[in-house]
Amino acid sequence: MSDETEKLKESAEESKKKLGSPIVVDQKTSSSLWFDQRELDVRYLISVERIKKFYEGISEGKVMATKCSKCGEIYFPPQSYCNKCGSDSIEWIELSGSGELLTYTVINVKPQSFSHYPDYAVGIARMPQGVNVLAWIDGDIKDIKVGMKVKLEVKKREPEGYLTYWIKPE
Repeated sequence: MSDETEKLKESAEESKKKLGSPIVVDQKTSSSLWFDQRELDVRYLISVERIKKFYEGISEGKVMATKCSKCGEIYFPPQSYCNKCGSDSIEWIELSGSGELLTYTVINVKPQSFSHYPDYAVGIARMPQGVNVLAWIDGDIKDIKVGMKVKLEVKKREPEGYLTYWIKPE
């Protein structure tokens, strides 16, 4: 258990004695928060067999999307069938080139599972293939501007230790 979680537990116990409820104060916003006394550890398995090429692309440093062979609709995140025409004839394409950052937000009040990260930005970029991509933005938060040119980059996210895609300013 992290030191932060331990402090929250202690604060919740004090609050239960005083108020009868596990209310804690957020250190950044001074807002009152309910501290649930139950731990939630979620692990799950999801079949990715039909989109396995996406993960193979990530391992090669590529971000892949799917394109319907029948009507040409492009999907990101990739899917194994076309919502537009119903076809399951799908081809794989790489999302590459310069995109444009459409919007972003800075996350400074984080869910517990991301509390070990410093403040970070998440954005939506429009790629030249015509799809929007939601991802963390790799770079200094103060340099991010709507409309800036960006590209997709694959890199390892720590401490989880797995590869994922990021939006990177050019």
